[in-house]
Amino acid sequence: MKKLLIAAGFVALLALPFAASAAAMVGAPAPDFSLMSSTGKAVELKDYSGKLVVLEWTNQGCPFVHKHYDSGNMQKLQREYTAKGVAWLTISSSAKGKEGYFAGPADAQAFIDKNHAFMTALLLDPQGKVGRAYGAKTTPAMVVLAKDGTIAYKGAIDDKPSTDQADIAGAHNYVAAALDELMAGKPVSVPQTRSYGCSVKY
Repeated sequence: MKKLLIAAGFVALLALPFAASAAAMVGAPAPDFSLMSSTGKAVELKDYSGKLVVLEWTNQGCPFVHKHYDSGNMQKLQREYTAKGVAWLTISSSAKGKEGYFAGPADAQAFIDKNHAFMTALLLDPQGKVGRAYGAKTTPAMVVLAKDGTIAYKGAIDDKPSTDQADIAGAHNYVAAALDELMAGKPVSVPQTRSYGCSVKY
C-alpha cells in the first residue's frame, strides 16, 4: 500500500503539464492573449510577433518555484535570454484566495523587486483563461514559442524534479537548450517533456 501511495504521488508530481488540446500542442499556433502586467498596462502576445518567446507559469508560494528563484537560476535564464532578444513572459494563473495569487499590479511588482527578476513582463491571469488555453497544470511550467508563433517546446524547466537547489548545477535545462537550438536555426531536439512542481491554483 505504501509503495502504491508513493507511486501515485510521483505520477502526480510528474504529470503532463498541458491538457491534450490542439491549441496547446507542439507545432500548433500559440493561443493569443491579453493580460494585465505588473506595470498596470495590458500586454498582448502579438506584441512580440516575430520574436522567440518564453512563457513561464509561476506561483510565489510554490517550493518548486522557490527552488529556481531563491537560487537565482530563473533570473539568470531571464537575464541571459532577454539580453539576446527573447521575450520572457511570466504568468500567474492563481485564483483569488488561492496560493500564489497577486492582488494586483503592485503586488506583482513587489515579487519582481524582491527576486530581482528580469522577465520582460509579469502577467496576471487570476481567472485562469490563459493558463487553461495552454493547458498549464504545474508551476513552474514552461513554453517556448518560435518566431513564427508556433509552440516549439513545452514541459519542465529541467530534468531534476525536486525542490533541492543543489540539483540545479547538474540539471539539463530544456528551456535553454530549446532557445539555443532555435537561435541556431535548428529544430528543437526535445520538444516536449513532463513538467514538475505544484499544481496551478485555478
